[in-house]
This record gives sequence, structure tokens and C-alpha cells, in this order.
Amino acid sequence: MLKPLLRVQRYFCRKPVRFFSLILLYLTAGSLVLLHSGFVGDGGPGGRGRRDSVVAAETGPRASSSDTRGLSGTGRVSKESRRPGRRYGPPWMKRFRKEGQETMSRGEDYTSNWNRALKGRSAKDVDDGRAKYIGCYVDNTQKRALRGVSFFDYKKMTVFRCQDNCAERGYMYAGLEFGAECYCGHKVQAPNASESECNMECKGERSNLCGGANRLSIYRLELSQESARRYGSAIFKGCFRRPDNVTVALPFSAVVQNMSVDKCVDMCTERDKSLAVLAGDRCHCGFPTPRFSLHEPEDEDLCLHRCHGEEFESCGNDEYFVVYQTQVQDNRCMDRHFLSTRAKQLVALASFPGAGNTWARHLIELATGFYTGSYYFDGSLYNKGFKGERDHWRSGRTVCIKTHESGRKEIEAFDSSILMIRNPYKALMAEFNRKYGGHIGFASQAHWGGKEWPEFVKNYAPWWASHTLDWLTYGKNVHVVHFENLKRDLFSQLKGMVQFLKLRVSEDRLLCVEGQKDGNFKRSGLRKLEYDPYTPDMRASISELIRTVDSALKKRNMSGVPEDYMPR
Repeated sequence: MLKPLLRVQRYFCRKPVRFFSLILLYLTAGSLVLLHSGFVGDGGPGGRGRRDSVVAAETGPRASSSDTRGLSGTGRVSKESRRPGRRYGPPWMKRFRKEGQETMSRGEDYTSNWNRALKGRSAKDVDDGRAKYIGCYVDNTQKRALRGVSFFDYKKMTVFRCQDNCAERGYMYAGLEFGAECYCGHKVQAPNASESECNMECKGERSNLCGGANRLSIYRLELSQESARRYGSAIFKGCFRRPDNVTVALPFSAVVQNMSVDKCVDMCTERDKSLAVLAGDRCHCGFPTPRFSLHEPEDEDLCLHRCHGEEFESCGNDEYFVVYQTQVQDNRCMDRHFLSTRAKQLVALASFPGAGNTWARHLIELATGFYTGSYYFDGSLYNKGFKGERDHWRSGRTVCIKTHESGRKEIEAFDSSILMIRNPYKALMAEFNRKYGGHIGFASQAHWGGKEWPEFVKNYAPWWASHTLDWLTYGKNVHVVHFENLKRDLFSQLKGMVQFLKLRVSEDRLLCVEGQKDGNFKRSGLRKLEYDPYTPDMRASISELIRTVDSALKKRNMSGVPEDYMPR
């Protein structure tokens, strides 16, 4: 018995052997500790990656991986208290999260199924009861496979972000294409393609595939049908007189028993029509056309006729129709291309920053079907679908070029120009928000209340006036558009802009634009300042600048600035 012990003692007395043996024991102990923590729960860093992927899948389309703290402290072992991040998503998602939290409070690990599904598998293999991959499909820019709303993000698109965007709007299907494009719809209207053709990685997650060139990776959203019925977001458009030829203006119609707004909206949504029109017990579906443009609303009292299925809803009658806009996207104005032949003249889309240049580009692209360019390069705009942003401004492949320049040399480089002018009080605040909060963000209260705002007004207000005066002085063939008039009368103002660009005017496209005029760069009105940031001295200075611009416009036989520019 002693001899073996003596041999072991002599063995460990050798310094090199003893050293390596201790290292081996140390590593083994550490591995056992990490393995143990992985089995026990997600309180430590070892379980965090998988947990974040689960939370990212549930927090909605606008949640990034850096904002997925909502559930990360709810494991059985972790006692760390975290403040939950704000979550976005459809109403059914809230119920799903609530049920998940109740399950965890009973000591069950509801994420285990997700963990098993996500580990070593792509998102298209996951069938979690919420979204199921159904295959790769052919897509066509002229006739989309999914004909609901769409959005692009050439930098951060993910499978779950697309699914959540479509689910929020109550669609049945979500499809991803070209690694960065998301399309929604209530039915798939295209043939299958080979799985090998959906081979492009998602821009926001290299581990998953997001379709291919003219190929859609499509998912069925299992719970969105219930969401669409209960939380529909149809928009009331008003009361309108019956068109002269109803069957041509609104090609689909049917008599509905116990008519209600929901029934008509659901029927037209199923048929991929953007208008649901109620006429007593008959429901008409279609799109805005010159025969039924929705430009001449009638007094709503003329449409007062109780729905048979809902006592407190109005369903119109044979002569006056109640109109709702459904969630279906009107695709008649969604195709966009570069010019097939190089433009002989360069047309500027000039404005002071904050005067609505990006919005005007969105409208022009939808109305003409051609991309707009830029004197600059803004990656965030390119990632959101403004593909002309990357072209050199002299390429001649775009219909007009965004610019904020106001020097004589820069102005004379263009052959003609559309000059956008906006109320300086609104334009200055919009540019201040953009400067400190991004294209659709907001400056903080600290910026508004600090020295930044007075300094900004001092420097930028004179530029608002000099920018307009310079373009009126040095610009060739200037077409002035006031931002406020464009908002007020989009159809005729946009039609004039298309005619100025010497392009064919399609009234169907213009009516389509009216239905989706906001685009992706409209700031929410939820964070308006609760006080007037302009001091009396600021207002006196800006009022003088307004009068100078008004006088310059009238000298050139143009209409002066709108009345609401002047402070009351």
C-alpha cells in the first residue's frame, strides 16, 4: 500500500509534471462550473446569447438587439433586477408575453423550445405557433406575390422584424426578398421556386436567408388573422356621391347579410383592394380612380343609414357611399427604376434643410416611377430605399437631384429647378430635430433648453431667406412649390411637379400616391414641444426675413408666401 503512495508522491514532486497537472485540474474545474451554470438557468453570461435571440424575436419590429432587456432578468436563478425596455408588437403578442411570464413564475422554462429551435437551425425551420416558413416563391415587380404594405432596410433587415411588421398590420403572410425587402399580404399570388434560389443573407442577420433576386422567402403568420379582425386599422375617408358608372369605378361588389363596416373591410381586404365602399347592404371594393377619386367629399349626414349588423355604424345608401381605406397597399405606384437613357438636363430639387425635401422625393418617385438623386450621399436614406442616393449627381439616371446648396456656382450647375419653400418656423424646428435626433427622431429637451437652440436660430434663420433669394436670382427656370400647399392639395401640386419634369402624368399613379403619401420619413406628432421655443426677438427677426422672401417672389410674378407664415 505504501509503495504506490510513494510513487505518486515522487511523481508530483517533479516540478514540470506538477505544474501541468495543476493547470489541467484548474481547467477541468472551470469547465464543470460553466457547464453547471448552463444547465441551471440563464442568470450568468453563458445563457445570455440564446436568451437575447428569443427576446429579439418577441419585442417587435423596432426593437434592436441592444434593446432586448425586457425578459432577460426573469430566469429561475438570476436575481438581478432590470428595467424592462419598451416593447412594440401586435396585441396578440402582448398576450403571448404575459402567458410566458406567468409560465416562468410557476418555475417552468418556456424558452426551452425556442432555444432548441434556434440552436443550429435557421429561422425558416422554426415553427413556433406564430410563424411558419412555407417556401421560396417567384416575385415580379409588375405583379407582386404579396400585395400588401412593404418596407425596405438595406442595413438592418431581419426575418423577425419583417414578420412583426406584417403581423402588426394584421396580414396573413410575410415575405423577404433581396436580403433587405419585406412584403406583406393576405394571400400568395405566385408560383413556387426552388429553395436554392432564395439564397441571399439578411442584411441584419447573416445567419438567416431573406429571399433572393426576385425571389421571396415567405412565412405564414398563424395568429395574424384574428389580429386583423379584432384590431383592424381601416381609415375612414368620408361620405361620397355614387359614381356615374359604379361597375367600372368599383369593379367588385357583393350583397352582404347583416352588413357592418368590419364585414365590408374584411371582404375587400381579402380581395387585395385598398377601398372598402359601403352602400346600404352592398359592399363595393376597388382603388381610387379618376371615376372615383375621393376628391369631392359630401356632408356626412347624407350617408347616415344604420348598418343592419351594427346599430351604431353608418353604411351609406344607394346614392351616397361610406368609404374606408383598408390595410392593402395600392401597388400601382410602387415600381421605381432609373432612367433608361441619360437625362440631357439636370433638374435640382432644392430646399432649405427641414423644408420637406425627402418627403418630396418620396412623392416624386411614386408619381413618376423613377428614382431621384442627391448632391450628397446619405447612407440612411439609401438603406430606406432611395437607391438614387448612391449615384453621382451628374449621372443623368435620376429625374431630379436633391440639394441644399445656395452658392451661385452650385446653382448654375443645374438647368432647371423645383424650389421647395416651407414656413421658416416649422423648417427650423424640423432641421434642429434632424440635426440632433436623425431623420425621424427628435432633439432632446436639453438641446431645446440649452445654448444649442438660440445659436442654431441665429445662424440658420438668415440662411432660410438667403437660400430662397439665391435660387430666385441665379436659378434657371425655377418652379416654386410651397410645402404647405403640397400638403393641402397634393394631387394638383404633385401633378404640376411631374409636368415640370416633362414626364407623363398618370392620374392613377397620383391617386395611388395620395393613399400612401407619408412614406418612411414622417415624424410622429407624439413628441411636440409643449411650449413655444421662439423668443420675441427671434420672431421679430424671422418675420423680417419672411417679408423679404415674400417681396422677392412677388417681384418675379409668383405667388407670395402663404398667409400662415406670418405669426399671429
